[in-house]
Amino acid sequence: MKKITKTILDAMSTRLGFVFTLLLLYWFKTMWAYTVDFNLDIQGFYQVFLAVINPIPLSLLLIGLAFYIKRTKLFYLLSFSIYVILFIWLISNSIYYREFTDFVTVNTMLASSKVSAGLGAAALELFRPWDIIYILDFPILAFLFLKKLVKLDHRPFNKRASFAVTSLSAMLFSANLFLAEIDRPELLTRGFSNYYVVRALGLPAFLGYSANQTYMANKERSKASEVDLKPVEEYIASHYAQPNPETFGLAKGRNVIYIHLESFQQFLIDYKLKVDGKEYEVTPFINSLYHSNETFAFANVFNQVKAGKTSDAETMIETGLFGLNQGSFMVNYGGTNTQQAAPFILSKNGYQSSAVFHGNAGSFWNRNTAYKQWGYHYFFDASYFTKQDDTNSFQYGLNDKIMLKDSIKYLEHMQQPFYTKFITVSNHYPYTTSLIGDEIGFPLAETQDETINGYFATANYLDASIKAFFDYLKASGLYENSIIVLYGDHYGISNSRNPTLAPLLDKNSETWSSYDNAMLQRVPYMVVIPGMDKGKVIETYGGEIDMLPTLEHLLGIDSKNFLQVGQDLLSPNHSQIVAFRSANYFVTPEYTSYSGRTYYTKTGEEITNPDESTKEQLDKIREAANLQLKISDSIQTGDLLRFYTGNDLGKVNPDDYSYNNSMKALKKIEKEKGDASTSLYSQKGNQSTVDLFKAPSYKELHPEQFSSSSSSEDSSSSSSSSSSSEKK
Repeated sequence: MKKITKTILDAMSTRLGFVFTLLLLYWFKTMWAYTVDFNLDIQGFYQVFLAVINPIPLSLLLIGLAFYIKRTKLFYLLSFSIYVILFIWLISNSIYYREFTDFVTVNTMLASSKVSAGLGAAALELFRPWDIIYILDFPILAFLFLKKLVKLDHRPFNKRASFAVTSLSAMLFSANLFLAEIDRPELLTRGFSNYYVVRALGLPAFLGYSANQTYMANKERSKASEVDLKPVEEYIASHYAQPNPETFGLAKGRNVIYIHLESFQQFLIDYKLKVDGKEYEVTPFINSLYHSNETFAFANVFNQVKAGKTSDAETMIETGLFGLNQGSFMVNYGGTNTQQAAPFILSKNGYQSSAVFHGNAGSFWNRNTAYKQWGYHYFFDASYFTKQDDTNSFQYGLNDKIMLKDSIKYLEHMQQPFYTKFITVSNHYPYTTSLIGDEIGFPLAETQDETINGYFATANYLDASIKAFFDYLKASGLYENSIIVLYGDHYGISNSRNPTLAPLLDKNSETWSSYDNAMLQRVPYMVVIPGMDKGKVIETYGGEIDMLPTLEHLLGIDSKNFLQVGQDLLSPNHSQIVAFRSANYFVTPEYTSYSGRTYYTKTGEEITNPDESTKEQLDKIREAANLQLKISDSIQTGDLLRFYTGNDLGKVNPDDYSYNNSMKALKKIEKEKGDASTSLYSQKGNQSTVDLFKAPSYKELHPEQFSSSSSSEDSSSSSSSSSSSEKK
């Protein structure tokens, strides 16, 4: 054994041996990430072989650059520095993947400063105990060098040998690329998926691929012209779905109140959590809205976000266009591109004011500049609300009940009809830190994943917050003259956690599939129209991209003259083809394509050998879904709306909007309008309605859980929930 150890240490004491050691360590860490952190859907020996070899070529090429250095210390410094950079890139992707189920792109890195506000301690929640594997080699290497068990090699490589290593690396990468093209033809040109690139070529190659994609996207804008509008306008005209005459204008002239249900998935509707033999309805109030005859509730609406997540959802509901395939549209283009968004459209159709209420930093997702391009008159961010501390907020902002209560003093001064959006945050990952004190009490699920366990409790808190807000709307008189739209922005439980979630959904973790992941992309979409009695649960398949034209038609505004790629969900002509943001991912009532696999939507049965008729149908659906994404991308990345003259909206001037001193601005308008003021405050004879908002805590809503007469079982469950949450 000593002889083997000495042989290894002697080998590591040569320059070639040291580089080989770093290469081996990087390869091992990559294999660990592929196995533990990433879900690359590797199938068959060929893809396994590609995954095993792909870390080697570029890491050898990069670390091998040190062979050209003759000076001993500089050689070791350079080779180790390159290794550290490769390590940082690997661990960053591993951590990022746990939350976003995607890889870090150049766009993401360029935008990082604009999304960092408000993140704080959330990143620490993404670390896992087994991450020690990634850093274990550093102290070991330091020990070996400090104890001089591994010595420095002062013999430099000659140029020919150095070039031979570079050539070998290039040849290996070429071979890797060739083999990857056999597995997936046109891998780099058609942009199938980030997963495919990483699976076939590795993370260093993916970085180069992403950099090229970013460069090409920026180049798109610079070379775009009016000519590029022609295929876009042709698509919009052919894709347009006529409104349903029974619902067109049904909510004309009403206030619009959007309620953003953070990380809220469709499976929560009517869901009852079973703990200790008892059932707990997670979202009783939202369930009542879902089944109300005042509500158009959609059972098959899917989120269509990618890495931009919440910002992607906002982009779709406001502009009728998709977010980006890489990064966030709001971050990368939101402050510069010409846009025709809902607030601006409504301002040209009789709406007097618009605002967003959100208890987080205004710079998060670049909202404070993107909202101006969308035409929002006001943006009430964290600076307008109760000062945040450990008792009322967490890393993503002010808790919902407090944010909604604090919003009333601004909402009541807005001129009607208004267009507003309330962005909740308490049901946000990690679901273990937002509930405090008397809000703790809803039972935690009992799985091995704390994120899943807390998800139901924070959803219950969100539900209570929404009920309190609806109670206020009714008490203040705003309810009857409003249309309230509730939507889930994206998944709350990521695909990597779904197998752990499966038993709670009466599913088998062992047989969990990509089909199941696809079905869990459903999010609630509910349109509440007070006084209406035509409400029902609608089975139409659609996505967030369809929400804006649906709303426009309900308000009596025809969407045909706007560059929007969605369709009215209430239209009998809706295509029911839902394109996910990744190319070739889609769902229809008949077929689902997800993660490279195709299924029958109704049964979940995988289609492995489709007949010619089925192939033809799938090709048509795939072509339609990809074309929708392509048209949207051409508008977004080419900034084509700057050339558009197909309506009389004109262009937003962001300089017309300031989000400072908004209360002062609202009161000034009231004063100038005098008796003509339509604000709720004016209608109430200059009396505030703030006191009408009542939001009792969980403990106040469920005193039986905390009374001394409760069973010991209840007390134990409640105590356990409280203890678990407080530890986080």
